[in-house]
Amino acid sequence: MSEQQQNWIETYEFVEGVQASGPAHLQKVGVLKTGPADARRVLVLLGGREGAAGVFRHTARSLARAADDLQVWAVDPREQNLADLSAFTGNPEQATEYYLGGHYQVQDPADSLFAAQWGLEVLLEDVRRVVLAAADGGRRDVVLGGVSVGASAALIYAAWDFDGAPGYRDLAGLAVVDGGVHNAYSGAGMEFALPLDAAKGWLGAIEGGAVFENFTSTTLGFGDRPEAAALWFQLAAQYAIADPHAPAVLADRLPEGVRTDRKLTNAGLLGWLVDAQHVHPSYSVQAGRLEDTGSWTTGGRTNLETVAEAFAGPRPGAWVWYTLNRVMLDLVAAIDFAETDVTRMLGLRLPHGQAIDVPLYAFQSGLTNGTTGQAAATVTANSRIPEMSLHTDSDLTHQDVVYARWEDNRFLRTLSQFLRELPRRAA
Repeated sequence: MSEQQQNWIETYEFVEGVQASGPAHLQKVGVLKTGPADARRVLVLLGGREGAAGVFRHTARSLARAADDLQVWAVDPREQNLADLSAFTGNPEQATEYYLGGHYQVQDPADSLFAAQWGLEVLLEDVRRVVLAAADGGRRDVVLGGVSVGASAALIYAAWDFDGAPGYRDLAGLAVVDGGVHNAYSGAGMEFALPLDAAKGWLGAIEGGAVFENFTSTTLGFGDRPEAAALWFQLAAQYAIADPHAPAVLADRLPEGVRTDRKLTNAGLLGWLVDAQHVHPSYSVQAGRLEDTGSWTTGGRTNLETVAEAFAGPRPGAWVWYTLNRVMLDLVAAIDFAETDVTRMLGLRLPHGQAIDVPLYAFQSGLTNGTTGQAAATVTANSRIPEMSLHTDSDLTHQDVVYARWEDNRFLRTLSQFLRELPRRAA
């Protein structure tokens, strides 16, 4: 066993969050910590719209192994505490009976109105507690990064006012991937404009009971339950790990929107669900192909086993079950990266964007067609950021970024270099 292996940690722990509305047991965030126990630098990562900590398992291992002095902390937002993940600790058959048999605890929006108040302020206050814990009293440097809307949240953190303390002062650097502010998403066909009246209407709907959103489930064809897509992917991943070559147990039970007449093994089913040849670009990987026999043949930049391990759980899984509508409202409201009538109405505090003075790393896959980099350049030009490091690989999908093998993943290699070259700030 090498010295690095002896010193290696991979643990899942909870950090106490900000005291907000809701029961006491929900006032915490999960953190998947990976890397050398005595590392002097920590990269804190925030997932996308549905991204939970497990989505970064491969990313964290790859980056930490490539550096002798780096831990990676992947954050599970507090809303993941609403998910009933209890049956994923057993075998796939038990989990299937529990979840598809309707025995799990569904989070009823009528009983979750407290989460209507869990917006960007709560998210960023939670993240700050993780960042400060990672800094360990100033003994470690912290870089904050995110993928997709996690990139938006990371930049907004830097511009946020924490009771007079600018967020960027907590950080040694920023890393944004396939997302951000300004026009970062327009290359993927997503333009955001939020007039004040529309923001008030959206807020009213949330406070009236539209606490959770179901974009991922409906987009992927799993129905209108917010948790449906995450639940099915987690079940499929467990079978793909337990018995990859057996006939797919779940095939005949799939929702109509994703069902296929093709023969499938357990691994073939998971591959079918994430295959870049037919799945929405935001959710697909290049991991091989489905054979006529129903088995999955590995190919492309991502190993299907990597995806399966991320999703299988029990905790952390790869996706959040209950995405918060208020967070999405606040992120759209803050897209201009400035204080406006809408941000003031929502109580969003963004006065420090022009003062950010830490290096910025930006990466864009084929999803955003260059607009992630354009948006990062705008942030840099309108701030005191000393250096922006921009990298592109248009042949990677949005999900390949976190799952693709090191040798085929320009994101992992360039971010690793950026982290190594950052000047030390800690004493």
